[in-house]
Amino acid sequence: MSDSPTPKPSVLFVCVHNAGRSQMAAAWLAHLAGDRAEVRSAGSAPAAGVNPAAVAAMSEVGIDISAQAPKVLTVDAVRASDVVITMGCGDTCPVFPGTRYLDWKLDDPAGQGVEAVRPIRDEIKARVEALIAEITPTGP
Repeated sequence: MSDSPTPKPSVLFVCVHNAGRSQMAAAWLAHLAGDRAEVRSAGSAPAAGVNPAAVAAMSEVGIDISAQAPKVLTVDAVRASDVVITMGCGDTCPVFPGTRYLDWKLDDPAGQGVEAVRPIRDEIKARVEALIAEITPTGP
C-alpha cells in the first residue's frame, strides 16, 4: 500500500508485436509521469526485439528504450491494469469490470525508417500527456 491517499493508476499499452507503438507509449508515460503511474506494455504476438527505428526516435528525445524487450500479453496484466490502451491494431483484450479500454489509432512503425517514426512518436507523446492529465491526481 502506498502512502499517497489515492493509489496510482496502472496503464497497459498493447500492440501486436510490442515492438514500436506500445514501447514508445510506455516509455513516454514512465518518463513524463514518473512514479505517479504504473506502466506496462505487451503484445499478442511479441516480436524478437524492439523496432530499431522506435529506439532511434526515442533516443532523439533523450529516452533510451534499447534495453526493453517485447512481452506477451497476459490475462493477469490486463486484470492488474486500470486503463488498457490498444494501438489501433485490432487486438482484443480480456474484458474485466472496472477496467477502462481505449483504442488509439496510430500508424504502425514496423519496417519504417526513423523519419516515418518521428511523427508517430510525437503523436503518442501528446496522447500520453493528455492521459496523464486525466488519470493522475494533481498535486497541491
